[in-house]
Amino acid sequence: MPPSYMKHKPRGPVIQARPDFCPYCDGRELIKRGLRRNLHRHLQMYWCQDCTRYFTPLAGVKGAKYPPRVMARALCLYNLGHSQAETARRIAAEHRITVPRRTIADWISAFRCITTFERLRAAAVTEFRSAMLKGRSLRHQQVYQYKVHMPKLALAATMIAPNIAAQMTSYLLSVFEDFPDVLFQENADDDSLAEAAPLRSSKSRFEILPLSRTEKQNLANDLAALGLLLARRNKDRHASVQDFMLANDSCTIACEVPVYLTSGDIARYKCEGLFIGLPESTKAVTGHIDVLQARNGFIHLLDYKPGARQIDPVNQLVIYALAFAARTGLPLKVLKCAWFDEKDYFEFFPLEAVSLRLAPEVPSDATPRTHFAVREPGGSF
Repeated sequence: MPPSYMKHKPRGPVIQARPDFCPYCDGRELIKRGLRRNLHRHLQMYWCQDCTRYFTPLAGVKGAKYPPRVMARALCLYNLGHSQAETARRIAAEHRITVPRRTIADWISAFRCITTFERLRAAAVTEFRSAMLKGRSLRHQQVYQYKVHMPKLALAATMIAPNIAAQMTSYLLSVFEDFPDVLFQENADDDSLAEAAPLRSSKSRFEILPLSRTEKQNLANDLAALGLLLARRNKDRHASVQDFMLANDSCTIACEVPVYLTSGDIARYKCEGLFIGLPESTKAVTGHIDVLQARNGFIHLLDYKPGARQIDPVNQLVIYALAFAARTGLPLKVLKCAWFDEKDYFEFFPLEAVSLRLAPEVPSDATPRTHFAVREPGGSF
């Protein structure tokens, strides 16, 4: 019998670099039981004490003899507009591994429930061919790879109100043109710039109003699990998850979106009656939104955080929301914020953190409220 604490049933084939649960019964009592050698590598075998079954980290996947990184890369190449034959050639050139076209087709079919952009791919290829991504390197103290998925940006009005989509689109495209990069840069040799050196949103701490945080299972968890297969080192995890979501998810429109919040923006928010606990400063507060999605009538600002359950980045996400709303001219009520990893997903409405009209009456020492919800599909076009 499955254990009483059984979680959601996986959406597709289960891939776990280091399994936390059994893909058959969701059991947590796992024991390593030797290695299985295939054509390309050794696979670690696991035994579940709850259902007494053996499995590998690639349970249920056809073509499991190939490295998982190859599988994830093939999905990305295909959904970025390459044919199955072209994908096979690119894999051979990049990884020096020959993968039959039939195997690539099996992977595409197996993960179709997770890689939801696949059903939009044909129309996107017709209009944009293989030039689906538009990117720019941002030298903002460190290098950020800003990328926008152009077909999904064109379809944004089908998931959010057209006027909201238009304002969001205008800002995302403006980053490629006349963007104030100097606000994100620090030059100690220039006194005028050093005076206006930016404050990092990730390091800002300030008071916010009590808000509700919803814990759920989201499609982003499965996408992150597959995206992590592309990462060769821990420092590559963010970029790998972002690239995989941008190529394969039907709702992910952009990644590493630069935003900034000026003292003028803060003053305007305060005049509108919002509770802004940020200290007054002439310096702009800057940040880069990991993942931007449009789905279910909202713009979602997502932050990938390894070990999401042990982290509380609400302040950082509230700044992202305030800055994005200020730059686009959108109301905060159309934004939702979330942080996630391959296991957990937590979301909240940033308007609750700054609106006195929405603030519940709770004791000052009360802990944040957390609601639990069933798994949601994450939305798709």
